[in-house]
Order: sequence, then C-alpha cells, then structure tokens
Amino acid sequence: MVKIVKISKEEAKRRLGDVPDDKRFWCHDGKNIKNLRELRRALIDVSDETFHYHSGGERNDFSKWIKEVVGDEKLANELSKVRSRIQASQAVAARISFLEGKT
Repeated sequence: MVKIVKISKEEAKRRLGDVPDDKRFWCHDGKNIKNLRELRRALIDVSDETFHYHSGGERNDFSKWIKEVVGDEKLANELSKVRSRIQASQAVAARISFLEGKT
C-alpha cells in the first residue's frame, strides 16, 4: 500500500533548508553536509569508497540521515535501495526538483 503525503510549501522549504549544526551529516572523508543540495553535490564528488562506507551492508547512513534529520521518508526509502553514488545523486536531485516545485 502506497501512502500519499501532501507536502505544504512550508514543509518543502524546511526540507530544502539547512539542518541545525549539530545534526549535519559528517562524511567518512571529513566533509559535512547541511542540506539536500549539499548532499547531492557530495554524492557526485565523493569517492566510491566513501559512498560504500556510508551505504554498504546495513549502514544506510544517507538514508537514515534523510529520514531522521531532514524528515523525508520517501527520499530515505529511495536512498536505501540505490547501489551507486550516481543513482543516489539522481534520487536526491529528483527530490530537490519536486520540493522546489512546491515552494
């Protein structure tokens, strides 16, 4: 069963905005990420090693951060299924575009 959630303009802006400093995503390579746009850029730029460190096995760090900090369960679910940083970047880019359309 698919759950459809309406996203308000305010919620879309919140999801696109910066997270609090103490909730930033800290990459294995030292980068820190404060919003979806930075995540998209980081996924393009990080090494495959760093991507797999955060997404290999049971980790799913990117997905967990999106769900728990950004509050976007749909994107979190998509990221939990991707197997490459390019796929992850594309999923984040598509979600950014969707959210920008709501603002």
